[in-house]
Amino acid sequence: MNFINKKLKEFRNINGLLIDVRSPEEYYKGHMPNSINIPLFNNEERSIIGKKYKNAGRQIAVKEGFKIIENNLDNLIEEIFFAINNYLNLEEFNNKQTIRIYCARGGMRSQSIGWLMERFSYPFLTLNGGYKSYRNWVLKSFVEKKRIIVIGGKTGTRKTKILQELKSLNYQVLDLETLANHRGSSFGGLGMKKQPTNEQFENLISENLANYDNNQIVFVEAESPNIGRNKIPHELYNQMKISKRIEIVRDDKVRIDELISTYSFFSKDDLKDSVLKITKRLGNQRTRDAINSIEREDWEAVCYSVLEYYDKCYEYELKNKKDVKILKMGFKNDEEIIEEIIKSIQV
Repeated sequence: MNFINKKLKEFRNINGLLIDVRSPEEYYKGHMPNSINIPLFNNEERSIIGKKYKNAGRQIAVKEGFKIIENNLDNLIEEIFFAINNYLNLEEFNNKQTIRIYCARGGMRSQSIGWLMERFSYPFLTLNGGYKSYRNWVLKSFVEKKRIIVIGGKTGTRKTKILQELKSLNYQVLDLETLANHRGSSFGGLGMKKQPTNEQFENLISENLANYDNNQIVFVEAESPNIGRNKIPHELYNQMKISKRIEIVRDDKVRIDELISTYSFFSKDDLKDSVLKITKRLGNQRTRDAINSIEREDWEAVCYSVLEYYDKCYEYELKNKKDVKILKMGFKNDEEIIEEIIKSIQV
């Protein structure tokens, strides 16, 4: 059998269909971004094999695995061919595109799928060390020193949109809220897709950083350690805390208009639920005021009810920061603010 087992760096740099052959449960917890899941064993089958291994030893477990593969072979081949037909340009396939396969540790599961690929003369590679080697690389990547500049500003300052504009100008931007599918506040999950697991969130961050030059600036939005249910990796967050910060100050009317345009079209029930999540922090009176204002669709009053709390929290967090550049922007637009940001990093 002619297996080509590549180390992670080379494996990642090769173009081609990326197949994760672990169970759906393993894949859901965390996987290499842009991979598709074609499991050799489903969750129940993997559990059965694991129990066989524990109770009867490796040889019996391997035999059980081969029985399951034999019973599932037709469906497995069909699923693989479907993926190949959908993800690869077959006319250009002749040795120009490669199927990349990985399992948990680069063992029998990836080798079994590789055996199938070889039977049908498809070029393939397996990953030495499997997903475990990938996760080790992910975790080590957060220790590497980055030239981070944090973009700060109170709720409604349009920080995320400013970061997106910087990205469109070819600056390096790590958009943590987009990766987490959450805007960071108690209202942050409204209208967003389901958040990734924390492990997958880390994988996505690492893949983004891998595309960047560590000698060049990376812009990151000021965040608390948690974005919804996702937690920023400890080593990365520590770098953010001690990095230079550009603080954008905009007029409250600009902020309120931004918040109204972002949130007012959500259902009243969803908005009320978001307010109730922070009842202890808002206090009973402000919570009642916010709920009543939502019912009346008095969106400006809703904003004032919650901003007092959010602004106090933000000011408390900011007061101990060092190396902060304040940009008082008032009613200036995003383009003018970006010009000031660029000037400030060129000084």
